[in-house]
Amino acid sequence: MIYELLYPLRHLPGLGWLNVLRYPSFRAIMSALTAMIVSFLVAPWFIAKLRGKQISQIIREEGPASHHAKKGTPTMGGALILLSVLVPTMLWADVKNVFVVATAAVTAGYGAVGYLDDRLKIQGLSSRGLPGRYKLVGQFAIGGAAIGYLFLTSADLPGRWVETRARLAIPFLAFDKHPVSLPLVLYAVLALVFVVFMSNAVNLTDGLDGLAIGPVMINAGTYSLWAYVAGSVLFGRPLATYLDVAGFPEMVELTVYGAAMVGAGIGFLWYNTYPAQVFMGDVGSLSLGGGLGMCAVLTKTELLSVILGGVFVIEAASVITQVISFKLFKKRVFLMAPIHHHYEKKGWPEPRIIVRFWIISVLLALVALSSMKLR
Repeated sequence: MIYELLYPLRHLPGLGWLNVLRYPSFRAIMSALTAMIVSFLVAPWFIAKLRGKQISQIIREEGPASHHAKKGTPTMGGALILLSVLVPTMLWADVKNVFVVATAAVTAGYGAVGYLDDRLKIQGLSSRGLPGRYKLVGQFAIGGAAIGYLFLTSADLPGRWVETRARLAIPFLAFDKHPVSLPLVLYAVLALVFVVFMSNAVNLTDGLDGLAIGPVMINAGTYSLWAYVAGSVLFGRPLATYLDVAGFPEMVELTVYGAAMVGAGIGFLWYNTYPAQVFMGDVGSLSLGGGLGMCAVLTKTELLSVILGGVFVIEAASVITQVISFKLFKKRVFLMAPIHHHYEKKGWPEPRIIVRFWIISVLLALVALSSMKLR
């Protein structure tokens, strides 16, 4: 919005400095700073309101014994993250950019699904909340609308995106030299499944103080950097062509969105770090996961995201493995799933699990970024 309103005024006398708004790097920095400021300013009041309305976390009876001490901690702090992501994005990004709009729409829509789930948990004094099938219906409907528009129409979409949207980017292989194409409808379905998977994977990871928000920031920062590089033009030549990765100029605006998520995460972590003063709840985890999934699809790094988002993938895989093993063989692979609870049951202190998962996420992000040159 700021870009749309102020950038056209750069030609007026004394306003030439507004030319700085043309640079996505500057607007990404401002987006991150705006998100942090919003978080830091609003969080104390917001947490006090949650506590006053007794909107607190429902603790699972079968969970680790140490979690019962967290009873009464305010939840639904993800609503603050949502505000801190969407407001800076709309302020500093090009609001005419279809990729920014689609990603922000999925983020907000998944946040609405998470809000409903959180409210039902609090009202019912139960950890069940919205039945899983209804949650999935909401996620598939919202994600399907965005993915359907981006994959199955051509109106107002960049030509390079339309040309390459059915092509799969294989990590560590050159995008143009090793083309792998899928039927467009199949690719769209797989992209939708990936977005829903990422949303729920982040949700499963959100089980310890600060555990989910750390990898979320690392992933968002990586997508932001990837979008900036793959969408930039240097000396009249797209960097994506030089690096042989999927990319087009319109992709660069996702840098502003990713930066907002990093800034919002930093502001939230100030209050969510162990011992947490507030939890994000499903309103935060589902929306952040959906946003990350959209970033992966639009930067065509879905397969690479299995590496980048390895922490989320392992968390989700541990739950799937546990359920299948118990139903088929009546045996548990882990002491408790998701896997971070397994380590709690083994006696690991909560801060040790959190920081080590963060470290793993940083290492995976570096491996993912290295794929730009190792191809």
